[in-house]
Amino acid sequence: MNQAIKILFLGILSLVLLTGCEKEPAVRQPVRPVKAVKVADFEEVMRRTFPGRASATEEVDLSFRIPGRLMTLPVDVGDDVKTDDVVARLDPHDYQVQLQLVQGQLENGRAALNRAESEYKRVMRIQQQDPGAISQSMVDSALEARDRAKADIRSLEASLQSAQDNVSYTYLSAPWNGTVVKKYVKNFQDVLAKEKIVRLVDDSEIEFKVYVPEHLIILVPYVTQLFVEFSPFPGRKIPATIKEVGKEASQTTRTYPVTLIMDQPEDIQILPGMAGTVTADSIPPEAINEKGIVVPAASVFSADEKNVFYVWVIEAETKTAQRREVKVGPLTSTGIRIQSGLNPGEWIASAGVHSIREGQKVRILTQPGEEMPK
Repeated sequence: MNQAIKILFLGILSLVLLTGCEKEPAVRQPVRPVKAVKVADFEEVMRRTFPGRASATEEVDLSFRIPGRLMTLPVDVGDDVKTDDVVARLDPHDYQVQLQLVQGQLENGRAALNRAESEYKRVMRIQQQDPGAISQSMVDSALEARDRAKADIRSLEASLQSAQDNVSYTYLSAPWNGTVVKKYVKNFQDVLAKEKIVRLVDDSEIEFKVYVPEHLIILVPYVTQLFVEFSPFPGRKIPATIKEVGKEASQTTRTYPVTLIMDQPEDIQILPGMAGTVTADSIPPEAINEKGIVVPAASVFSADEKNVFYVWVIEAETKTAQRREVKVGPLTSTGIRIQSGLNPGEWIASAGVHSIREGQKVRILTQPGEEMPK
């Protein structure tokens, strides 16, 4: 029995030793995505890009002020319309009948006013000729009847104006030159007051809204050049100007809305909703004389050594991060000037530098318009 136990123990021990001698499977290191910038001269550092979306300078959903049944809907999506062109019309029959009714009531009211005026003048004439022939109460009654007839006329004139307006409201016209981009209803359909009928946009000029971080908003007054490139038309750069700068930052993103405006190009058509990227060059007055290599302040870090600074250089061939010592100059309004250790064209990590390890595989998250290292 003891011999059997010994044999079993030796077998288990051998199995454990053999298992321990096997090589552990290699753990594949994940590729870390990092934000990076291409080292460039100062002029290129001052170029910023921001994503945004296009919108028309004028957009409106047209609707009737009154309810009714559509009688005419002559436009289709994509049609161009001019100012005051009719885009839809309601059946005016009920409103025309109401107009005729009020007109009749007004004619009767004017006749009643004429009679009340004549009666008042008659009693006044009698009172003047023979004061005792007519009582004051009769004079007051005639005056009250005349004033009531005048009030009825004013009310009926207002009703007449309202009825005339309602007839005119059966026409839905374009407020300005534009393009129909959506139809919400079909012809001969009963619609309510203020129900959307068609959507009209004026895209002769295009607005483009971007959101600028609060630490960069101070550069907006010093923008020297702006152009927008839309995703459907790569390589086509459209000049733009600043139309409006928001005065309050978003509570969540801490960015300011900046609205640009540009003319609609003749060779392509920019449609509302198209995504694109704006590139802005800006040089504040105090930075005009700055030269050399300037990098974002967040890309430079120090280790245990005092007064020794590093950056993570992304090796083009291996796509790995290599720590490199650099000699830094003064902190400028646009970043840190590098005196030595970097060359234009190299890529360096620009954020999260304390989370990167030596030799780590990385994937560069490029900004719009930048190219990844080959």
